[in-house]
Amino acid sequence: VGEKQLTAPQRFPFLTASPQFSPLLTTPVVPFSQAYHRPLPPTAGRVPPQQSAMVKGPPPPHSEIQIRTNSRRGNGAIHPVNSDSAAAAAQPAHPPQSYTEVKHFKKWVTWLIPCFVVANIVMFIITMYVNNCPKNSVSDSCVARFLGRFSFQPFKENPLLGPSSATLQKMGALDVNKVVKQHQGWRLLSCNWLHGGLFHVLANMLSLLVIGIRLEQEFGFVKIGLLYVISGFGGSLLSALFIQGNISVGASGALFGLLGAMLSELITNWSIYANKVAAFITLMLIIVINLAVGILPHVDNFAHLGGFITGFLLGFVFLIRPQYGWFNQRYSPPGFAPGRPKSKFKTYQCILWIGSLILVVAGLAVGLAALLRGVDANKHCSWCHYLSCVPTGRWSCKTQPAFCSVSDYFRHLILFQSRILRNSIETRFGQYLMDFHG
Repeated sequence: VGEKQLTAPQRFPFLTASPQFSPLLTTPVVPFSQAYHRPLPPTAGRVPPQQSAMVKGPPPPHSEIQIRTNSRRGNGAIHPVNSDSAAAAAQPAHPPQSYTEVKHFKKWVTWLIPCFVVANIVMFIITMYVNNCPKNSVSDSCVARFLGRFSFQPFKENPLLGPSSATLQKMGALDVNKVVKQHQGWRLLSCNWLHGGLFHVLANMLSLLVIGIRLEQEFGFVKIGLLYVISGFGGSLLSALFIQGNISVGASGALFGLLGAMLSELITNWSIYANKVAAFITLMLIIVINLAVGILPHVDNFAHLGGFITGFLLGFVFLIRPQYGWFNQRYSPPGFAPGRPKSKFKTYQCILWIGSLILVVAGLAVGLAALLRGVDANKHCSWCHYLSCVPTGRWSCKTQPAFCSVSDYFRHLILFQSRILRNSIETRFGQYLMDFHG
């Protein structure tokens, strides 16, 4: 950046027309299109700043005036620039400030939850391929027969557009008799990857995307993956203890585990959130609405409750975050006086962490031991069946519902669940229907 001593009519002939001057700048303001490509005069020389003339006010009519212009030279052209910009450019640039990424608050790349969604959809497609309704169905009333072996069972057997109960049992649905008598404990996990119908899998996967992606971005795939799988196991376990006459499939236990973890994460990290009361009320409203759906007939709410309780306890263990005072000390700049050392976690966070870990480990161990011994929890809790179904004058909680009303019930239930986008349908069928707890 230099200062050029030029003669206006000779050096900048475009200034002789009607130059405009800014009251805040000493550089004449000219249109950019006119001033951009002007050749550099060969006689122009460099002069000290104190010897250059200052132009103030309108230029005199004299044709030989001296002006001071800040310019940038490049490729034989002069480009007028702001004098403040030139002064700033002449100063040495400050070294770039470095920032340390706080690992406890970094954003993770989401990939596990989409993989879970793809895996569930693939398992549903495989289940429909194995089902082969046109070949294995007793009646000739398969839905969407143009799909061939992927067509659905009749509505009176499965109103959710899905396979038969025999196919689900073959693919790994939760069957208490097989778990207890044939030692097939793996069904407590495999049932979470199966779904009873097209509506069922779509509602669950949409809910998983809405809830799971946010959690994986905040806490990473390891914690959320473990939380999802263990919560699904907890939901299957509680459902098997109370509902032992039907098979069960679905991922709602795991989804309610994610909801429970969101609630416990808000509680244990209460001090670092803004608008925490509003967030707490909103989350509680979502949870209450979804759990309230479980008291309707043919809806297995024990899987909801089991997954929610498991996820709620695991949230205190997996989703704990350090307090801000500890961050200020750890990432303070050099020379900053941090004051009294602060602990990484608050006392109530440590108490919740230890207590929740003990409860979730003990609860899963005791529940699994009771199930393998063939314990029927309904015999030890005479009122617990009301948690899954409350009989009224409009419906009954019997295990064999009237087929004529099942289709309308599920249609309204699916519409309601799709609107709130938080969980899926939990459905229990009678002798010819399935028990969906996902």
